[in-house]
Formats: sequence, C-alpha cells, structure tokens
Amino acid sequence: MNFRLCLSSSELKYPCVEGLRRSNVNILVPRPSVRVGYSPKKDSIQVSDHDTGKRIVANHLMPGKLEGPYIVEKQLQKPSRKLEFVRTLLIDNYDSYTYNIYQELSVVNGLPPVVVRNDEWTWKDVCHYLYEENAFDNIVISPGPGSPTCPADIGICLRLLLECWDIPILGVCLGHQALGYVHGAHVVHAPEPVHGRLSEIQHNGCQLFHDIPSGRDSGFKVVRYHSLVVDAKSLPKELIPIAWTSSGDALSFFETQKSNIMSDAYESQIGHKSSSESFPEIKNGNCWPFVQFDESRRVLMGIMHSSRPHYGLQFHPESVATYHGRQIFKNFRKITEDYWLRLRPYAACMQVPCASQLLREVPRSLHLVSNAADQLYRDPPQTSQLVHDVDKRSYLEVSNMVHLSHPSTSVKFLKLKWKKFDHLANQVGGARNIFCELFGRHKAEDTFWLDSSSIEKKRARFSFMGGKGGSLWKQLTYRLSDQSDMSFKGGGYLSIEDSHGSPRSIFLEEGFLDYLNKELLSFRYEEKDYEGLPFDFHGGYIGYIGYNLKVECGVVSNRHKSRSPDACFFFADNLVVVDHQNDDVYILSLHEECKTMTPWLDDTKEKLFSLKASATRLEEQTFQAATLSPYKAGFHADKSREQYIENVEKCLEYIKDGESYELCLTTQIRRIIGEIDPLGLYLHLRQKNPAPYAAWLNFSKEDLCICSSSPERFLRLDRNGTLEAKPIKGTIARGATAEEDEQHKLQLQYSEKDQAENLMIVDLLRNDLGRVCEPGSVHVPHLMDVESYATVHTMVSTIRGKKRSNLSAVDCVKAAFPGGSMTGAPKLRSMELLDSLESCSRGIYSGSIGFFSYNKTFDLNIVIRTVVVHEGEASIGAGGAIVALSNPEDEYEEMVLKTNAPAKAVMEFL
Repeated sequence: MNFRLCLSSSELKYPCVEGLRRSNVNILVPRPSVRVGYSPKKDSIQVSDHDTGKRIVANHLMPGKLEGPYIVEKQLQKPSRKLEFVRTLLIDNYDSYTYNIYQELSVVNGLPPVVVRNDEWTWKDVCHYLYEENAFDNIVISPGPGSPTCPADIGICLRLLLECWDIPILGVCLGHQALGYVHGAHVVHAPEPVHGRLSEIQHNGCQLFHDIPSGRDSGFKVVRYHSLVVDAKSLPKELIPIAWTSSGDALSFFETQKSNIMSDAYESQIGHKSSSESFPEIKNGNCWPFVQFDESRRVLMGIMHSSRPHYGLQFHPESVATYHGRQIFKNFRKITEDYWLRLRPYAACMQVPCASQLLREVPRSLHLVSNAADQLYRDPPQTSQLVHDVDKRSYLEVSNMVHLSHPSTSVKFLKLKWKKFDHLANQVGGARNIFCELFGRHKAEDTFWLDSSSIEKKRARFSFMGGKGGSLWKQLTYRLSDQSDMSFKGGGYLSIEDSHGSPRSIFLEEGFLDYLNKELLSFRYEEKDYEGLPFDFHGGYIGYIGYNLKVECGVVSNRHKSRSPDACFFFADNLVVVDHQNDDVYILSLHEECKTMTPWLDDTKEKLFSLKASATRLEEQTFQAATLSPYKAGFHADKSREQYIENVEKCLEYIKDGESYELCLTTQIRRIIGEIDPLGLYLHLRQKNPAPYAAWLNFSKEDLCICSSSPERFLRLDRNGTLEAKPIKGTIARGATAEEDEQHKLQLQYSEKDQAENLMIVDLLRNDLGRVCEPGSVHVPHLMDVESYATVHTMVSTIRGKKRSNLSAVDCVKAAFPGGSMTGAPKLRSMELLDSLESCSRGIYSGSIGFFSYNKTFDLNIVIRTVVVHEGEASIGAGGAIVALSNPEDEYEEMVLKTNAPAKAVMEFL
C-alpha cells in the first residue's frame, strides 16, 4: 500500500462533525525508516528521530483536556447508563489471533465487531464510517507481525491513532506498540522474545484494570507473544505507563498452575493494595501519575494517553491462557460507554437508529505484489460496493469465501440404502481382512481406506473403505495452473473420470475448493435415509487436499510447484464401515433418486458372510527390524543437517525481529523404490505405527499411493454443526523401559518450549474456528494433553465451536487450511517466510486427507508420518515448530525423529 507518514496539511484536516467541536489542524508525524529485521544495524531497530517528534499534537488540540462543553457538572452527577450494545471497528493487522478478539468482543459488546484489514479502507472510508455514518463507538487494533515502524505492517493504524483523538481505541501488541510509536516513543527489541509464555502483571489500577488484581502471586497472569517492546525510557509525557511485568521471568503454562488460586484475603483487597504496591489515587480519570518502575527487571505491558481515550496492551488478553482477559474487554466497553454518555448532549447519537444500515460501499478487494526482496507490500485496494446487514452479515474475512447460495451445478437428489451386521468385524478377520478381501485385488487400484488403526482411549472409532463402484463414482484430479503458483488469481485444471472410465478436463477459474463447494451444495437428500447411523460419512468425496491449495485460502502465492496433483478425490457411492467400538459392520450405497438401485449391497453382504464362513484371517507379515537411520539406508534429504540448522537460525532471526511468533519449518527425505506392492507397504506401516487418522489412498492413473499413519486431526464438522480441531505440538520419543517412558512423558508435559508451541497453535486454531463459529461458542475442552503412540508421545489440545448456520463445510476448511500446526503464527506471514526458506513444495505433506460427506459433514487429518509413493519414489515430510526457545541442533534431531517410523517401515518392507 502507498502509505505515507509525512502527510500534507490538506490530508490532515479533521472532518467536521455536527455536534462535536473540532479544529482543522495540520499534524506532522515523524517518518519511520526501514522495516524491523532489515535495518542496516543488526542489533538495533532504525526508527525516526523522535527527539523532535515526541509531542505530536499540541496540548490545546487534545479533546482529553475536556474543557468547555466536554464536561458538564450535571452530566457527571448523573448515574451511568448502560448501552444496549457497543459497536467496534476491529482493525486486523493480518494476524492469526484477531478472531479471538472478535469472539470476545462479540460476547462483551452484545454485537459482533466489524473486521477490516489494515489496508482495506482508505482514509476517506474511515472518515465516512466514523464521522458521517457514526457507525462505530470504539476501535480495537489487533496484534500482527512486524513493527509499527514499517508502513506495510501497520497500514492505516498510525493515522487512526493520530487523528481519531475523540474515539476510544484499544491497541493490542502491535497496536500497543503503534500507540507508543506514533506519539514519539521508541520501539526496540525486548530483553528476550517471549511467545506462548506467561507473566504476572502489576498495574496502576486505572479503569482498564478495574476489578483485576495486581502484582506477584495475585492471580493476574497473561500470555505474551512479542519480540519488540515500547521503550519505557522514551515515553513522552502524554503517554502514561499503566502495566508492566511484576518480575523479569516469563513462566510456562503449567508453572502458572501452581499458584493459580488467589486467596480470599487478596480478593477482598482488590483496589486496596498494600503500601508496597500502592499507587496515587486517580480521580475522574483526570490525574494520571507517572509511575516509576525498575525496568531492568520489568517490561512495559500497558500504556494510556493522558488526555485521549487511547489504551495499549503489550500482552494478549484474548489468549485462552490469560487470566481476567474478558474483564479487560468489559472494562474497555465501560470506558467507551462512559466516554460517549458523558459527551452525549454535545455529540452525535451513539446508537444508530437502524443497525441494518451500518455499512455501505465497503471496500474488500486486496491486491498484493512482491518486491525484489520478496517482501510483500500492499497496493491501495479498489473500492467495491457491498451492502452489509449487521444482523445477518458474516463478519468473515476468508478470501474468496463462498457462502450458501443456489449452486450453479445441476441439483442431484440422492437416496441412501444401508445395512448393518452386528458384531461381525472380528468374525471376518477385522478391518484389515475386510479391506484386503473386498478391495485388495488388482493391486488395490482406485481404492480408499480411512483407517482408525489406533482406537485406544476412544481416539477414533470408525474406519471407511471402498473402491471403484456404482454409477455415481468418479475421480477428480486437480492441478493448479502455473499462474496460480505466482499470483492469487490463477485457478487450475480439473480432470474428471466417470464410472465408465470416460475422462474430461475443465479449467476452474475460481479454483478447486469453489468447485467442491458447489458440488456439495448441489446434493439434495432426506435426513431419514441415515437415521440410526452412528457416523457422519454416508458417501461423498474422499481424498486429499495438497498444501499448495493454501493459495485458495488467502495466501498470495506458492513459490514452489508440487510434483503430485494438488488435490485428488473419489466420489464414493459404495462403502464399507467398521465400528471398532461395537465390532459392527455397515455397508452403504448411494444412488440418484431417478435411477435404479444396483445390486452392490446384496453382493457385498454375500462376500462378507463368505468371509465369516471361511473364518479366514490374513496373517501379519513379519519383517526384520531396520537398524540403520533413514539417512544411511538409501534416503536422501532435500536439506543437509547444516542447511536445516541454518534455516532454523534464520527462523530465530525472524522471530527475534517480530516477523513471526512460531515458524513450522519442514523438509523432506526421498528414496527411489521402483516397483513395489504399495498396499503391502501400507499394511506394514499400520502394523508398526498404528494411528487414529491413518489412511490409504491409491490413484492408479496418477501412479500415486498415499500410506499415512497420521495421529492428528485437522478439522471435523459433525451433523450437529460442531467443529473440532486437535492440533499436535510437542513430540518426544518413547522410552526403552517403562520407567524411562514415563520420564519422557513427564519431560514433554512440563517442557516450557513445547507448552509455548502448543499454546500458540491452540490460540491460532481458536482464531480460525472463530472466523466461522457462533460468537462465544469456541472453547478448549482439553489443553496440552499428552497422548502416547507406538514410537512417540505427543502433546495434543482440542478446540471446538458451533458452526454458523449460513456457512458451508468448505467455508470452514478455507478458514483454517492449512492446519496451523504446520504453518506457525501469524499464519499468513509465517507461510510467506517458510516458502522463502524451504527448497521445494510440500506437496501432499502438510495437507489433509479425509472425506466430505454429501450431507455436509467432513473429517480431515493432517498429513504427517506419511509415505507418499509417486512415480517410483517414496517421500516423507517432517519438521517442527521453531520458537524463541528453540535450539537448532535439537530441532534437527526432532525432525529426524518424526521420519523414523515411516522411513523404517519402508526400509523393512523393501
């Protein structure tokens, strides 16, 4: 975007608003220099000369002085009234936690905020909605990557903070730093980067912290995600420090649990602190004393403007692990109410008469270009005319989101027939025997098996399997066009093969996910057809989405082209389902209502009972255990040990400079294997490394087989509209003895680094679900549980939310893909950085395997611990999350550990 901080006098005239006293003033803002992380001096952040710019606005221009009509004694004596709702403009700085703030504000304000990215609106748009439409009561500026000194990172936020002096504003993290920077404070590197860790907070008792305890052991612990801070020494007199860390030490999540119970005695003292923590009394918000603190041990965590209703918080009140976070948002609402109710006789009415007229002509299109240094800068957006009904609008900023509407494809009326066989699975040899006997012939070509081969602790219950079958069967193969690898516009080529083997090819200008969405919306069915079925896949699309489809989910470009197709799916109209909990077997068949039912159900029943009569069971093959490491047994790595460690160090530099909180760096190992039995390889892998979200896919025309032993669910949508994500972050090898194994498990559970990794991704997934879920419904029933598998222990969390009724299954996937555990946070910036570091496309690895049922449910895994066999080569992807606490050598060893199980399965099978 062409954002300039040194503005002409004509650009800086305040709009005149009827009922508010304003002056037309000219304000010069110091120009920032180069972007953080790219400054000539390695150990310093280059900002403008603030010695001449500490006082940006003359005191007589500040409305916070509250002179003349702004304070009326009679108004101050009136009891405070509560407004029906508060309307927030939420500025998104391309962050991955913005929609956590959105969810909190939706609950606290009684109305969802309007989310606008920091380069979507021109200044004319801002003035129109704030001062002509009176559409908003306050503004919240989100966190984000980068620095407020970089115009591309901060967008219009600096000008909002400078010129919207009469509107309450709360800045979080980057928004907090922007508040300091725009008034002349310096933004510098923090004493240490802190991401996904907690600190105890001491505050000065101002209204933003009303009813919140203060100080060490008080119970006020907050989550921090930042590498930069506002330098407390450089604060101008108009900015008041209001919060700071109570010590110099950050804590892990589980460390904070040791002292998370606040005594009743302390609770009764809130607002009546001991002499050691006393602060001067604040009266009517007019006297804000400067509080001194020992900055060698403490870090500035909050500031406020002395005369404007502007506040900044360095920490993240929206994090799942922050204490009293919602109370802060409630307090900001109260600040907003008090501010406007006090000024009501002299200001425009706060609540618009008709909420449905909130927004008109909102600009939404976004143009991004890459400069020579491969850093993304934003061109000015073109204005498009959209009418938003605030009671019905989606508030969803998913790129190219396709909402429920009449599909352009022809409508298909589907009928489902099914049969159930009680307690049959073990009688016919189990899921493995059923698949091999029914679908394993002819090299198991064009078959699928979503295989819950690890069902301990009810991690998974059902397996789905099938092959080329009825009249509705087809195969979709999608490849992104070359243009879509380099630009947001591009689409790709879809090849469709029907049940008769007839192929056709079409170009999808809007991309594969748009096509899939329209297909799913075209199905009509009766719910009574599947009443009594305890699972959610009743037929539909089954296959994979490759990592490069991130360009259809908001990412600007792919640096690397995938060797394998970017998506492959079967439409499965006939399938077998095994219920591992009850040992039942189901067979299902879909057909169009206007067509005759095929005999597949009867034929499959006969085959199943013939298996029962023969009581055969395929014996598990035994192989000699592999003793060599993958790198000494024919696999070669895309990156050497030295190159991978160098990339880890680059990630740490990006994190230090505030470009990311966490970067999920990956690489791949490969081996030429020639002609093998891929199903035999998969059967061996599932035997050696069973997993709840394992999968087998064979696309014979593409010479492509996928053997996955994934332990991780990406996203699931059930028939009740509940979305669930189960990200894994934190992995350690199993021990050789029971005692050592338990030690390893505890080591993982209490690892500060792994807890930080996991917490960052939990907050990221909360954000992604928050984009498509009902306000207030996103929650975390399980945080940082340790699950044990054949070769590793992993740290797993569970996030759930209630999908909004006006959104489709594909909308939900687009909001969250790729899975945050494979990208890092903030997601968009992190993926840009990872693309610049990684030497090839991830392909199928890091994507998702699963199903989209015709009845609008889906379940997708994360493609990890997976062998992709394509055109005679086996490839295995692996990596790990790089955070500020990472050790480069340890990260390399963790990456190798994750390749061990699938690589050894290949070596043993060959």
